Amino acid sequence: MKKEHLEEQKENTTAEENVTEEGVKTNNSEENTVDNKEITDEISEEKSELEQVKSELAESKDKYLRLYSEFENFRRRTAKERLSLIGTANEEIISALLPVLDDFERAQESNKKAEAESMKEGFALIHNKLKNILEQKGLKVMESKQGMSFDPELHEAITQTPAPKKKLVGKVVDIIEKGYHLGDKVIRFAKVVIGT
Repeated sequence: MKKEHLEEQKENTTAEENVTEEGVKTNNSEENTVDNKEITDEISEEKSELEQVKSELAESKDKYLRLYSEFENFRRRTAKERLSLIGTANEEIISALLPVLDDFERAQESNKKAEAESMKEGFALIHNKLKNILEQKGLKVMESKQGMSFDPELHEAITQTPAPKKKLVGKVVDIIEKGYHLGDKVIRFAKVVIGT
């Protein structure tokens, strides 16, 4: 009997151990499922953080490229403006000196009748010097002559007069004041009389 009793106890103990092992096994599989969910959640959080960081990086790159482009456009625009200012920096002073140049030309015309050669040479010398200095600064005399077509971008019509010839109708009959260019810009329009 004792033998049978021992065998029963062994079976009970084995059954209890099995139950305990199964319980542990069951608990382990539940723990594994919980651990797997946590790992999956962590991975999905990391992926969402990574995607967020990637989108922020792309946004930053886009902002950088736009800022760089704006700066390059600003640099080019200011360089163009600087060149334009340098080219026409003397415009105001040259425009102020144009009447003096006109007066010299008129004085030379009126001195042609004078007999004093030294006075003629003095006027010519001063006139040429002033004219050369202004030409070095970019001043050019506008080409205007009698019989030329009237161009409102180059000429300023002061008055109209009956044309001495039919071919001068609507064209320049007389030039009152010369026009001038500073570089490519017109700084004074030629004052002309137009034939009607």
